[in-house]
Amino acid sequence: MGKKQPARARPATSGALQTDIVIPGLADARKRIDALDDQILDLLGRRANVARDIAEKKRAAAMPVFHDPERERRVLERLIGKGGERFPPDAIRAVFREVMSACLSVEQPLRVAYLGPEGTFTQLAARRLFGLQARYRECATIDAVFEAVSSKDAAYGVVPFENSTEGAVSMTSDALLDDDLVIRQECVLPIAHALLSRAPSLSAITTVYSHPQALAQCRSWLAKHLPRAQVVQTTSTAAAAREAKADDHAAAIAAEIAAEIHALPVVRSNIQDRAENATRFVVVAREDAPPTGRDRTTIAFGVADEKGALRRVLSVLEDCDVNLTRIESRPNKNRAWHYLFLVDLEGHRKDEPVARALAAVAKSADFVKVIGSYPRAEPAAEEMRRTPSPSEKTPRRRRR
Repeated sequence: MGKKQPARARPATSGALQTDIVIPGLADARKRIDALDDQILDLLGRRANVARDIAEKKRAAAMPVFHDPERERRVLERLIGKGGERFPPDAIRAVFREVMSACLSVEQPLRVAYLGPEGTFTQLAARRLFGLQARYRECATIDAVFEAVSSKDAAYGVVPFENSTEGAVSMTSDALLDDDLVIRQECVLPIAHALLSRAPSLSAITTVYSHPQALAQCRSWLAKHLPRAQVVQTTSTAAAAREAKADDHAAAIAAEIAAEIHALPVVRSNIQDRAENATRFVVVAREDAPPTGRDRTTIAFGVADEKGALRRVLSVLEDCDVNLTRIESRPNKNRAWHYLFLVDLEGHRKDEPVARALAAVAKSADFVKVIGSYPRAEPAAEEMRRTPSPSEKTPRRRRR
């Protein structure tokens, strides 16, 4: 008898993939995945029921049903610690951020206003804070975000507060001074700018559109790579993407999410001049957050136009053993050539040292306004490390 010939794989029939036949055990593995997905779906439903029960208990106790950033932080911290090496921390954070967002929408639909339009870094920050299940409202201006929250059209508003390269966002500072809303939460988001364009090459780009802060953050890159291009300011990076989409010789500096929304090729990634470029976003609300033990308080105060007035207020903070982490001056709109000061302090306004400091500052300053006490956020170190330095930047392959 001749040697037995190895069996040949039969062609795939309807209802089965070729790989199911060629790779032994693949079909069984997929069945196990399907069974696990069914279990996950069942557990999600059970979690949503518990979330609904929590909301009902809060209402029965006359407690507000609101977004609790500190509780979410503790949940994510516990899960990431428990995940070990089985699941990357960023993946755990992304998955459970959406699980919590979905369950919160079951408790009470969450309405969030943010500085738009769609495709901006503020939208990315809002999604990070509240997930995809919140009901989002784009606002054309920072003042419009504040108005949406003040009028109760939204529970929360998300606006940029300061950038690590360009400093404070003055319109947000002024709105916080003028309005009764307070800061309830903050988020530090790494900012990675991309050059988006339909142009066939860099040399074909004659105009670059972007928001003034994005242009400033990419100033050196533009001078080196596009020295002859006309630079045009826009109201947002997303608006810049719309302009670039309409002109094959134009480019936009924007987030890569804008490339997806506007179907623009990414010509270069990470073109910001500083690798560790980040923006601090704040959530404004009608009331601030309860103490967590790791908080920040933002206040505003004014002082008399006399020698040593500011120093006396700062000395009061030092005497009360309260750490000052940031100070910003803003023109006093009611008195020419006089200034107001926005200050960040470590601690919550209900903490004894901070409460004592605020009472003492009120005696030394012309006025004091507490702009909010809220959980302190730190930049995600692993994300900042993933942002390449300028020397590591490489062109991204153009999408066709």
